[in-house]
Amino acid sequence: MSKISQTIATLDPKKRALLAALLKEQGVEASRVVILPAPRGAGAFPLSFAQERLWFLDRLWPGDTSYNLPAALRLSGPLDAGVLGRVFPEIARRHETLRTRFVEREGRPFQAIEPAVDLPLPVIDLAALEEERREAETRRLASAHATWPFDLGKAPLLRVTLLRLAAESHVLLFNVHHIISDGWSFGVLNREVGELYESLAQGRVSSQGALPALEIQYVDYAVWQRDLLQGAELERQVGYWRDKLAGAPPVLELPLDRPRSADPSGQGGQAFLILGPEIREGLAALARQSGATLFMVLLAAFAVLLRRHAGDAPDDVVLG
Repeated sequence: MSKISQTIATLDPKKRALLAALLKEQGVEASRVVILPAPRGAGAFPLSFAQERLWFLDRLWPGDTSYNLPAALRLSGPLDAGVLGRVFPEIARRHETLRTRFVEREGRPFQAIEPAVDLPLPVIDLAALEEERREAETRRLASAHATWPFDLGKAPLLRVTLLRLAAESHVLLFNVHHIISDGWSFGVLNREVGELYESLAQGRVSSQGALPALEIQYVDYAVWQRDLLQGAELERQVGYWRDKLAGAPPVLELPLDRPRSADPSGQGGQAFLILGPEIREGLAALARQSGATLFMVLLAAFAVLLRRHAGDAPDDVVLG
């Protein structure tokens, strides 16, 4: 949510109406820049376009775990597992996405928000194992936790497990489906877990919870986006990408060392390249000169590399 929306969401109805009138005088529709809370009486809400893509892929490949977002957090020092177990129900109370499930009605997906969900914290004690076996078991459990599929029709789409390695050494495993979260959200989750744990451990919890309620939830953004992108505006934006992608090759013919499988497996690999500080500084300078980010520059370089090895492919390379 933008800072503008955060500010406007705190205004009373009269002030909101006045602001909308002032924006209209400037030729700006308030609905285009302001996200307001959607009425909660509907029971089910539309998905954002990003969510609908992920819902479609889940239906296309049931049980696929490509869009699981796993993480492991190593915790050192004294830890009260009982208090930590109370953190996650509080997190779910605060964030509606963690109480959201996805339902289908007449072939269309909707998101339904549950009033409450059960979000336990199982604890697996590995402290009795020898160090080498303990580390191997930690990796095995983390891998199994990361590849456990989600049922999008059941909330919560977050799982947590605590591994106890020693009295003051733990690993906290997260797994959340991408349809309700992303990489940026993990930073928010980690920060709030720490804040809530400290508050609960010290008994600093108000009747509204250890953290203040959020003015805007993700479902409010989804409703705003659907209202904004429809009719002629939606067709204009979709048409832009139809034109841009017209004639794009369905497959980039690269010199592979084995036949390409007809069905995607999701099984990939990683290749690491360490760039020295001089090269990194040069790339960062190029990004600044181009009005781009470092990521954009590196992605462009990767596209050029692919094009170089693609034989007679068109000059445009499609990356996803």
